[in-house]
Amino acid sequence: MKETSSKVSTRGARLISTIKIPGKEIQNGNGKPSQNGKNGSSLTNGDGNGHAYGGTYSERVLSNSYLASYVLYAFARSLNGRADATQKSSARILLSFKRVLDILLSAIGLTILSPVLMIMAVLIKLDSEGPVFYKQERIGLNRRRSERRGFDLDCCEERRRCRDRRREEYYGKPFIVCKLRTMVKDAEKKCGPTWATKDDPRINRFGRFLRKTRLDELPQLWNVLRGDMSLVGPRPERLYFVRKFAPQVKNYAKRLSVKPGITGLAQVERGYDSSHEDVSKKIRYDLHYINNWSLWRDIKILAKTGLVVITGKGV
Repeated sequence: MKETSSKVSTRGARLISTIKIPGKEIQNGNGKPSQNGKNGSSLTNGDGNGHAYGGTYSERVLSNSYLASYVLYAFARSLNGRADATQKSSARILLSFKRVLDILLSAIGLTILSPVLMIMAVLIKLDSEGPVFYKQERIGLNRRRSERRGFDLDCCEERRRCRDRRREEYYGKPFIVCKLRTMVKDAEKKCGPTWATKDDPRINRFGRFLRKTRLDELPQLWNVLRGDMSLVGPRPERLYFVRKFAPQVKNYAKRLSVKPGITGLAQVERGYDSSHEDVSKKIRYDLHYINNWSLWRDIKILAKTGLVVITGKGV
């Protein structure tokens, strides 16, 4: 303890020795006045040669003040770190609770709605040729939110890039989404990836009803049960459109910082995407949801989704 105190006093004395007080002269430890500059005198202690020992009363007070301020600063930093840790811990608890609700509600939904799905499957087969379900690759949660290393060394940059497991940029984890088929068979075989328009000729008769009521999304309860999706969140998009809009639309990739959902704030407030402008507007809803997420907000979005299914509003 004595060695620590002497080190702190020495550190404070060295700091004080650099302070200049204009218009005043402070004596050194040997009784001689310190050499003044043009505008004032510099404070020193010890034997007049800059050696740190003893010191005047004012120097010791300032040294102790410096020590006290440093202790307070360290204490404030520790409190701030504890607050951040508490917030992260509470957020993890809420997200875990959300996952439990996703599992329970998706399992109950699949059990209750299985007869409805069977009836719709029969109607789809009677309406047009092709499979009942439509499977497509979508991009989900991006778990790589930052670089795996906090620093970058030029000498090993190429080597680290070569060892990167993700050889191709997907912006998130790919998964297979399952929907009820609403279009004719091989709808994008000739035209490639394109959005559906309001009077799209590729949509079959029963498919229009399914898209209007959003009932074609019901098989995605299985994706929720598996953990690829959540009940509420930004809608998952195809890799083609993710790569297209990530460089063009500001903050587009941020919507991949949470799990995609069957329904979301953008879905209950707006309809399907059909243009670049629609994407830009829906991004605002997605980011607003991410930045202000709460379980109560999810419940309200699920309630609004029920109204969309009944009335078709938001299409």
